[in-house]
Formats: sequence, structure tokens, C-alpha cells
Amino acid sequence: MSTDPLHIVCPHCHTTNRVAASNLGAAPDCGKCHQPLFTGHPAALDEAAFEKHIARSQVPVLVDFWAPWCGPCRMMAPAFEQAAKELEPGMRLAKVNTEEAQQLGARLNIRSIPTLALFVNGREVARQPGAMGAADIVRWARSQHTGAR
Repeated sequence: MSTDPLHIVCPHCHTTNRVAASNLGAAPDCGKCHQPLFTGHPAALDEAAFEKHIARSQVPVLVDFWAPWCGPCRMMAPAFEQAAKELEPGMRLAKVNTEEAQQLGARLNIRSIPTLALFVNGREVARQPGAMGAADIVRWARSQHTGAR
């Protein structure tokens, strides 16, 4: 693995950090808030935080677009949580509540929920509507981006 620094956006304070790729697995902390950059849990993002993570993070970002009233979304939440434990730090997992970020959902043309979308280098590279189990989420994410472990 390369020692070139990667930009990693903190899931807590949303500050962009530079981390050597070889140090991703060493539980790096944020230089600003000193919290872990990877927690094994999806980061809850509002619209502004979503934009920052997508634009600045140099690891792929897998986003679960969901809503609190959605039964399949609530059913998939534990599976997405489990997938975060398996896919981090090679991939950031995040959740966007489409009720709170309605403009973002409309701009990205999210037509059904839950919907998973994978972003690499600021661009959406894959999308999968519908609830999935943890193993299917991990398998799908890895098949869409070979850099994820």
C-alpha cells in the first residue's frame, strides 16, 4: 500500500485530514477533534457534510439514502451498520436521511428508499435500490469498487 497521503474527512467534525494510505488500518484520529476517523459505524450526514465527504474524501463513500418512516430502511439499518465494520477503512459508509435532506435527494434523483449509492473521487459510480443484508451490501460494494477490501 502506498504511503502517499489520502484526504479523509472526519465523520465527527467534517475536517479534511491527510493520512498516509499505509496508516489507514492503524486507527488514525482527526487532527482537529482527535476522534477516530473510522469508527466501524456509518456517519450520519446532512447535505453540507455529504457534499464535503463526497468532494474531499479520497476513499470511496457508500451512502445509504433512507427515511425514518420507511420500514425496509429500518430493517436494513443493522445490516448497513455491520457492513461498515467490514468495509472500513477502505471505504466510508454514511447515511443520509432524505426527509431532512430533501433537496439533496431530489438533486441526486433518489426515487426509492432505501437506495445505496457509491461515490468515488466526487462522482457517483454505482447505485442499488432496495434493502439488502450485510453480506450482500459488502459484496455489492466490493464488486463496484475493487479498491475496497
